[in-house]
Amino acid sequence: MVDKDVLFAKISSMNKHLDRVKKQSAVPLDRFLASPDAQDIVLFNLHLAVQGCIDMAAHIVSEQGMGVAGSTNELFYFLEEHDVIDATFCEKMARAVGLRNLIVHEYGRLDMKQIHEACRNDIQDLSVFATAIMTAFNL
Repeated sequence: MVDKDVLFAKISSMNKHLDRVKKQSAVPLDRFLASPDAQDIVLFNLHLAVQGCIDMAAHIVSEQGMGVAGSTNELFYFLEEHDVIDATFCEKMARAVGLRNLIVHEYGRLDMKQIHEACRNDIQDLSVFATAIMTAFNL
């Protein structure tokens, strides 16, 4: 059975990290590119926000007995198979995991212009994921 307190804690933490990302990426691109501190804050908090979504997915998959994931992305495919999220959103979360992996493992290959754009245009996907989880489990 899914532990609602665990999910609430993960969502709360994710929202805190998303607020930091939004604040630091709300500046114009040239200002963002000129600020290594803002870039570090965004990358660190973006990593933790996506990790929060991964942790929620892992908790749900495990507690609901949906299967054993062979990869982090597979967690979201299990959620899709069990109608927690739809196929389009599953792909968005898989891309978020890919970005998280780049942040964690290949920092030197990150394009800060693309990071800035993603933070301004796609960051809400993580909040939408949290809303889908709350809806699916009546939180």
